[in-house]
Amino acid sequence: MVATNTKTNEEARIRAVIDTWASAMRAKNADGLVSQYAADNAKFILAPPLQYTKDNPFGKKDLEEWFSSFQGPIDYENRDLSISTGDDVAFCHSLNRMRATTTKGAKVDLWFRQTLGFRKIDGQWKIAHEHSSVPFYMDGSYKAAVDLKP
Repeated sequence: MVATNTKTNEEARIRAVIDTWASAMRAKNADGLVSQYAADNAKFILAPPLQYTKDNPFGKKDLEEWFSSFQGPIDYENRDLSISTGDDVAFCHSLNRMRATTTKGAKVDLWFRQTLGFRKIDGQWKIAHEHSSVPFYMDGSYKAAVDLKP
């Protein structure tokens, strides 16, 4: 019974990190987002290039620049979140939705897939690996399938 309670507690702690991350996204709070990551994280996110690392980070300045391209807050949700935990490593995956209006008035409504890898560092869960993606149409066009909805 202790193992189950421990696992449940660790899942709750990871969910709290994800909730804090999502709240920071909604508020366009770059510091709040950056604080959820391990210092040596790897990101495979929607923005180019193919990979961000400790030596080539997508950090606070990049987030602030991106956030400034939107009017008002960003609507952000996680759906179908699944969390798996170990003693000091965990991962989760979900379908995520981001809705916002750009400063040019364009409406953004995007569903994408996300997997996060966590490491427990000094007793705290931190995001060590982030992978976000959209599928592409395999009809020869290779266009991103940004029109999909769950």
